[in-house]
Amino acid sequence: MANKPGRAGAVRKTKKGPQVGSGGQGRQALEGRKPTPKAEDRPYHPAGKRKAAQERYENTAGGRAKAQRTEAPSRGRRSSSSSAGSAEFVTGRNSVVEALRARIPATTLYVATRIEVDDRVKEVLALATNRGIPVLEVMRPELDRLAGPDSVHQGLVLKVPAYDYADPIDLLDKIEGRGQIPLLVALDGITDPRNLGAIIRSVAAFGGQGVILPQRRSVGMTASAWKTSAGAAARTPVAMAGNLTQTLKVLKQRGVFVIGLDGGGDVQLPGLELANQPVVVVVGSEGKGLSRLVTETCDAVVSIPISASTESLNAGIAASVTLYEISRLRAAAARR
Repeated sequence: MANKPGRAGAVRKTKKGPQVGSGGQGRQALEGRKPTPKAEDRPYHPAGKRKAAQERYENTAGGRAKAQRTEAPSRGRRSSSSSAGSAEFVTGRNSVVEALRARIPATTLYVATRIEVDDRVKEVLALATNRGIPVLEVMRPELDRLAGPDSVHQGLVLKVPAYDYADPIDLLDKIEGRGQIPLLVALDGITDPRNLGAIIRSVAAFGGQGVILPQRRSVGMTASAWKTSAGAAARTPVAMAGNLTQTLKVLKQRGVFVIGLDGGGDVQLPGLELANQPVVVVVGSEGKGLSRLVTETCDAVVSIPISASTESLNAGIAASVTLYEISRLRAAAARR
């Protein structure tokens, strides 16, 4: 038999004379080569070298920090159907120190290893420590990944959780439950986070109780909006409406007076009637203004008288002026 112990291999006839075969020892060569290993499984391949370097990195402090971030649960959400509810990252020494001064609810501070310490870094570390924010020292390649290709982190990255938006009707219920006269601001097509932050700050300054954002085609509560609000976002709730027009109609059914801001409005802001009643002020974008459906839903379209040499006001400034006027009228009505 072919597999009988001690049996010599088959005899082959060649030009050099009869030769004994290998007895099957070269069978693997006859069957062809095995499948080529993956690039990362070949130690001499660049992908294999990167994999080996990554494995070494995971055994360092930076790798352990990355594992801790992966295990940490997310504390906020934008919407169950929105993919924009991921965490935000504030980058750069000036931005991080300003965010911490404004008491943005950060969750983690990432500091580059061997960072050059200056006054800003000292203040950042002191603020984070006093607020109990975890400080993780990571390698610069990890900071590059967190900050993104277009950001300059300067060795500091601050992680801000996704914002947990309120429901507009629930927000109205809470305001009425406290015995307050509702004063809300709804944004229609605002895409600049700095405008959102400025509006939130004005709402808090002039006695408003919240801001309403549409779920689509609108800016969200980004790190930039947090920073611009100068801490007002921590005490002024922001609600998200699945459909702004429908939400405004529901608010009207609940007795809330809806006014829209537009340069060509039929009503002048000074002496605005019903300002001492429940009000929601709708602010449109600088370019397109209020959308058609929102304009048709408003009880009144109000304009702010300005100099003829100025074409329009910034959305944040227009909201501030209107909120101030409503606040003044309410204060005057309360003195009567």
